[in-house]
Amino acid sequence: MKRRQFGFLSACSATALAAGLPRVARAGVPADQAAQLKTTLTPFGSERAGNADGSIPAWQGGLTQTLPGWSPGQQQPDYFASDAVLLTIDKSNVAQYSDQLSVGVAALIQKYDGFNVKVYPTHRTAAAPQWVYDNIYQNALNSALDPRGPRFGFTGAYGGNAFPILDSDPDNAGAQVIWNHITRWDGSNTTASYYTFIVSSGNISLGGIFVLKDYYPYYQQDGSLANFDGWYEKIHLDYTAPAVNVGQVLCEWTSTNALDRPTQAWELLNGQGRVRKAPELTYDTPQATGGGVINYDESYGFYGDPHKYNWKLLGKREMFIPYNNNGLIRSEPKSVLQENFVDPSVVRYEKHRVYVVDATLAPGERHSIPHRRVYVDEDNWHVVLADEWDANGNLLKITQCPSINTPDLPGTIFGQIMVNNIQSDQYTVGPGLFTSDSNPGYSFAPINQEIFNPQYISASAQF
Repeated sequence: MKRRQFGFLSACSATALAAGLPRVARAGVPADQAAQLKTTLTPFGSERAGNADGSIPAWQGGLTQTLPGWSPGQQQPDYFASDAVLLTIDKSNVAQYSDQLSVGVAALIQKYDGFNVKVYPTHRTAAAPQWVYDNIYQNALNSALDPRGPRFGFTGAYGGNAFPILDSDPDNAGAQVIWNHITRWDGSNTTASYYTFIVSSGNISLGGIFVLKDYYPYYQQDGSLANFDGWYEKIHLDYTAPAVNVGQVLCEWTSTNALDRPTQAWELLNGQGRVRKAPELTYDTPQATGGGVINYDESYGFYGDPHKYNWKLLGKREMFIPYNNNGLIRSEPKSVLQENFVDPSVVRYEKHRVYVVDATLAPGERHSIPHRRVYVDEDNWHVVLADEWDANGNLLKITQCPSINTPDLPGTIFGQIMVNNIQSDQYTVGPGLFTSDSNPGYSFAPINQEIFNPQYISASAQF
């Protein structure tokens, strides 16, 4: 297979760099390269083959079958509950495996007694419907980064990750990876009840419980690139706890181009009956339910417009990452929230190939986190781990994003988010799922699109 090599600049790219201009990737890839998505690459663009020692198996279509007896509306089972732990990484052997751990996870092991990583057999469960695979193939042929700069957006893609085959330039490729994360497959419509907990000095407090409805205009099966208006995702968040937040609603729209369509946010505060624009509910504004530990753009490892950063691909590595964590979300929250971290015995790690992307503030931009690094799974394009440094270059936050299995979708999607502030010794869990018989998890049923309209929210407000 002919591989595209990272780290080599074309003559035109080098000239653009010298002139301080953005490097512009050409639109799409040649047809012979796109054809690899049906042979040596998976439909997502990852390597179909396993690794040399067999610890990463070949992709064989992902997890698309539910267990016998399961039906929609029931709690998802743990599909790999019978797997045995292959390896435990703790203080005694962390140096031996440091090249397969993120900077942040290694720091958690070194700092906190009892924190460890339990590694299980690898299952390449990422999957999507065939219509998504078909769209990804077309995206490979047609997608292009914004000529004003790769961090601003893209065109020519719809209904699948935008860049299944990355550009040879590491700056373009880094932006493509983060856009792939933003355009990852998580369904066309999702509804779930999410929880947020904050743990400080061992004290557990409830940040909030809310019903989050996601509508993805980008991922409608009956849609097309020709009629796509540029809004990738629309969310409607309705608080159900604690009592002080009941009645509060947040609505937000995010797009595929930060210049042409910046993120739009609206908020209904309980008791006011008036919806107001809320541009502050983005970027490094602390989340109200996160106790100051997590910012808005730290959800899912990274969320929202990526234009404040230049994104550079450092390479692809075999790493231990949180994956296939149905067991975690089936746990009772307060039984697994320990003083400084979530009980490691319920967090499943596996070895996967991961893109490592470094983000540094672009000239003229401001953010409380000037340097961050994300680790993106090659199969489903999720940010699975993230590290962040403060203005003094000190490690500040570590994010883990364990994925879960929803073969009825099918897909391997986000289930939980865990953010540790290693300087304040606080952490937050969520927004994420904890499922039970009364809260079975995700629903992928269609959603009334009117609820994403701020006028609708205002009209339905209660006092």
